[in-house]
Amino acid sequence: MVRPVIGITAPTRITKWGPWDMNATVIPAAYSIAIIESGGVPVILPPEDEVPDVLAALDGLVISGGPDIHPMNYGEELDPDTLDTYPQQDRRELALIRAALEWDLPTLGICRGMQMMCVALGGKMHQHLPKTPGHESHGSWNGGTSEHEVELIPGTLIHREFGKTVSVNSTHHQGVYDPGELTVVGRAVHDGLIEAVEKTDRRFFQGLQWHPERISQFQMYSALVRAARGS
Repeated sequence: MVRPVIGITAPTRITKWGPWDMNATVIPAAYSIAIIESGGVPVILPPEDEVPDVLAALDGLVISGGPDIHPMNYGEELDPDTLDTYPQQDRRELALIRAALEWDLPTLGICRGMQMMCVALGGKMHQHLPKTPGHESHGSWNGGTSEHEVELIPGTLIHREFGKTVSVNSTHHQGVYDPGELTVVGRAVHDGLIEAVEKTDRRFFQGLQWHPERISQFQMYSALVRAARGS
């Protein structure tokens, strides 16, 4: 059986490369491992190529986690606590998401990736959860990781994969408060923050606020690969 090719968005950053400091396009290996373990072939997509026609060569797409989203993408001013933005990466991922929707390419958004999916479809963000009423103690960020439960909506794809609740890792300080045209299918049990979204009129268009690949929680990656395979 031919394995489906899954593109993974990746950032370019100054990176230690042997004795040199240079721009490199890299992602954590956990993404590639999750796709390989799920039966797919991972391919890294650098942000410098802002034309989305690369999707014609892919069977599926992962919008990976990463830095803060610049609030100009959802019509708000920059908050002092939004510290790390990369407009080129934002443009690239927004173009890919909108093209993937148009072509009905199976797409999975992870952490920032879920946020970008919402923003691409008219959503809006809390720029800093620790100072957002009701979400001040949502979870860890800035290199830390905490755990909490997410309640999932019955009858949805993610509910079929995990059941009523799933324990997730939390490592973000921004969050979605308006999912735009997407449907909310999961919320944090302790504070109600949006944790999972989908678009029901596409074959597979799913977003998760956590990083399942870091905890060998491959169910949604496997579902992506199945959708990419057409099974």
